[in-house]
Amino acid sequence: MKRSLCVLAAVIFLGGILDEAGALINDTTTGSFLLSNSTSTTTTVTVEDHSRDTPSPTTAPIKLFTSTARGKHLDARSSSPDNQEVIDKKKKETDDTKTEDEKTELDCPPLGLESLRVDDSQIQASSYLRTGLGPHRGRLNMQAGIEDGDLYDGAWCADYKDRHQWLEVDALHLTLFTGVILQGRNSIWSWDWVETYKVQLSNDSVNWETCMNGTEEAIFEGNRDLETPVLGLLPVPTVARFIRINPQTWYSKGTICLRAEILANAWVFTHSPNSLQILSSHLTLSVLFLLTPQLMKSVAEKCPDITRIYTIGKSYMGLKLYVMEISDNPGKHELGEPEFRYVAGMHGNEALGRELLLNLMQYLCSEYKKGNQRIVRLITETRIHLLPSMNPDGYEVAYEKGSELAGWAEGRYTFEGIDLNHNFPDLNNIMWDAQEIAADASKVSNHYIPIPEYYTKENATVAPETRAVINWMQDIPFVLSANLHGGELVVTYPFDCTRDWAPQENTPTADDAFFRWLASVYASTHLVMANPDRRICHYEDFQLHNNIINGGAWHTVPGSMNDFSYLHTNCFEVTVELSCDKFPHVSELPIEWENNKESLLVYMEQVHRGIKGVVRDKLTKQGIADAIIKVEDHGHDIRSAADGDYWRLLNPGEYKVVVWAEGYIPSRRQCTVGTEPLPSICDFTLSKTPIQRLKEIRAKGGKVPQDLQLQLRALRLRKLRASTKAINRRRESQRLEQEQLQKRRARSSRA
Repeated sequence: MKRSLCVLAAVIFLGGILDEAGALINDTTTGSFLLSNSTSTTTTVTVEDHSRDTPSPTTAPIKLFTSTARGKHLDARSSSPDNQEVIDKKKKETDDTKTEDEKTELDCPPLGLESLRVDDSQIQASSYLRTGLGPHRGRLNMQAGIEDGDLYDGAWCADYKDRHQWLEVDALHLTLFTGVILQGRNSIWSWDWVETYKVQLSNDSVNWETCMNGTEEAIFEGNRDLETPVLGLLPVPTVARFIRINPQTWYSKGTICLRAEILANAWVFTHSPNSLQILSSHLTLSVLFLLTPQLMKSVAEKCPDITRIYTIGKSYMGLKLYVMEISDNPGKHELGEPEFRYVAGMHGNEALGRELLLNLMQYLCSEYKKGNQRIVRLITETRIHLLPSMNPDGYEVAYEKGSELAGWAEGRYTFEGIDLNHNFPDLNNIMWDAQEIAADASKVSNHYIPIPEYYTKENATVAPETRAVINWMQDIPFVLSANLHGGELVVTYPFDCTRDWAPQENTPTADDAFFRWLASVYASTHLVMANPDRRICHYEDFQLHNNIINGGAWHTVPGSMNDFSYLHTNCFEVTVELSCDKFPHVSELPIEWENNKESLLVYMEQVHRGIKGVVRDKLTKQGIADAIIKVEDHGHDIRSAADGDYWRLLNPGEYKVVVWAEGYIPSRRQCTVGTEPLPSICDFTLSKTPIQRLKEIRAKGGKVPQDLQLQLRALRLRKLRASTKAINRRRESQRLEQEQLQKRRARSSRA
C-alpha cells in the first residue's frame, strides 16, 4: 500500500514558518507511537511542544500558509535522508518493480470524520434536505438505515441543487490540510453523488479562499458511484482552520449528496507580536517494514519460554494462517488448563482486530517479563491462542487501497468472494428441525452436532480458510473465544441465526444468561462503549441495550462461526464490533488500543468462571474422553477432552451436574459456583457397567471374577423383574379394555 509521508510536508512547511517568524523553539518532548497497518512497530520522534491558548481567529486573523511541497507525490529519498535505509528496505521487501507513479503519496492522517473524532458541532452546511440528511451525516462510510426518511440517512444532502452549496468542517485549530476523500450517498433506494467540486479554506469562516491550481481555481474529481471513495489532493497543502467542500456538478438523475473525510495534520498555532509558535501533540513517520509473521517472530524471540508460532492452514492465495500461542508450557495441552482463542480479520477490511491482537502479543510478552502478576497469572493458568488474520487475502486487498480508500466493503470477502461469516455449517436448523419431529425433544442432541454430509463434499462452497479454522477447533478443546470485527460498537452473542429465517428475532441459547454476562464484560470495560455520551456509529443506538445484543435480534446470520463453535464444540464465542471505523488510520491505533486493552484482558479472564474438573475411571484412575457433562435445567451439554478434563462456563449458583460416558454408570453431584472469577473444582469418578466389564474381560480371554458374576446375576434379576412388571401392566390394561368393551356391548343390546 502507498504509505503516508504527510509529516514530511509538515516538516518542510514548519521550516518555512520558522524562517519567516524567526522563532527558536528549544523545549522538546518525546512522543512514542504504536504504528501499524502492516504491523505494530514503535517509532520514537522528537516533537516541539509549547502549550498556550490559541487566540480567536476572528480577533487575531492569520494569513493562509502553504507548504513548498507541491504535486501528488513526494520523493522519500530527497525529502527524508535520515530515513533512507528504512524506506529502501520497505521498498525492496514490498515490490522492487514499483514505478515513479507508485511512490509514497502525500496523504496526511484523517481529521476524524469517519472515526467520530470530529464532533457533529464542527460540521456545518449551506442547507440540508432533512434532519436525517444533515451535515452530521456527511462522514466517510456512514451507513444508512433501511428506510429512507428516518433520522439516520447515509450522507449530507443539500436542500438546493446549485453551485452555492457547501459542507464545512471546523478543525478547531489551524491545521495543515492536504486532501479530501469523497463518497456518494449510502442508500438502496437513491443514487446520489457529487462528480466535481472545489475546496475553500478560511481562518475565520467569513473570508474564504478557493484552492488554486496555478492561476485557475482547482476543480477536483468526485465520484462515479455510491460507494467508491475518491481521493483529491490539494495542489498546495495549506494551513487554515476551516475547510469547505463546494460541489460543482453531480449525478444528473440525483441531487447533491456526499460523505467525506478530510486529510490533515493538526498543527496548532499561537500568534504573538514577537513570535509564531507551533504546537503538535504528535509527530509520527509511518514507515513500516515488518510483516505479521515477522512481528510474531520478534515477539517469540523476546519471550521464547511462553510463546509458540504455528499455522493452521493457508488461504486460497496460499498465505499462511499464523497463530501465536502464549502459555507457560507452549505446544502442550495441560490437564485442567483451559484453552482460549481470539480470532480477527474474518473480514479482511476490518483491520482493527488484527492490529489489537498484534499489540496484545507484545503487551503480554513485555508485561510477563516485567512480572506483572495479573499477566503472569493469566499466562500460567491459561493457554492463549491468537489468530490475527483469518482472511489474509481480503486484508491484502484492503491494505493495498489504504485505510480511507478501502471503503466499506473492499477486502471484506475472500479471494473467491466468500463471506467467511456465513461460511460455517448451519447446525442451528439441523437441531431445530430434529427437535420438531422428535417425539421427545429433550432426547435430541444439543451439542457436538455433526457436520452435515453436503458440507464435506469437494464441490461444497467452503473456503479453505473456513476448513482450516474448523480443523483447528476440532484439534484443540477451546473453552472461550471472541471473534473481532469492526464497523460498529456492540458485542453480539449467539444465536446469530434465527428460527424460520426471520430477518430479526431474539434467538437465545440455553446459556443466554452467561452469554449476556460475557458480552457485558467486554462492553462495560470498553472505554467508548461504556461512555454514555458517545455518538452512535451509524443508525442503531446500541446503548439502549447496554451495548450488547443477541445476534439474531440484530440481523440473522446463518452459518456463523459463533453458532458453529457453540453447537459443534464446547467453546462459547461472542462477536465484538470494536470501532465505528473498520480500518482506522495508523494514527488512531494508540487510542484504539487504550479503548480495548482492558476489555481484551478481562474477557480472557472469564474462561475461569464456572466449574471444571476431571472425569476418571474408578479402577484405572485414567481420564475418560468424551464423557458428557449435563447441567440440570441447562439444555446444552459439553464433553470432556482427551485427558478427561472439562470446563463448564456458568454464572454463580448451585447446580446439579450429571456425568455419563458410554460403558459407565452415570454419576451425579452438586457443584457450587462462586462470585469470584475462579473455577470451582468438580471432579467425577465413573464405574464401568457390569456388561462393559464383561465385554472387556471376554475380549482379553480372562476369567470372570465372582463379584462381577454376582453383579451380572443381580442385573439379570432386575431386568427380569422389570420385564415381568411391564408384562403384568400390559395384561391388566388389556383386561380392563376387554371389560369396558363388554359393558358397551351390553348397553348396546339393551337399547
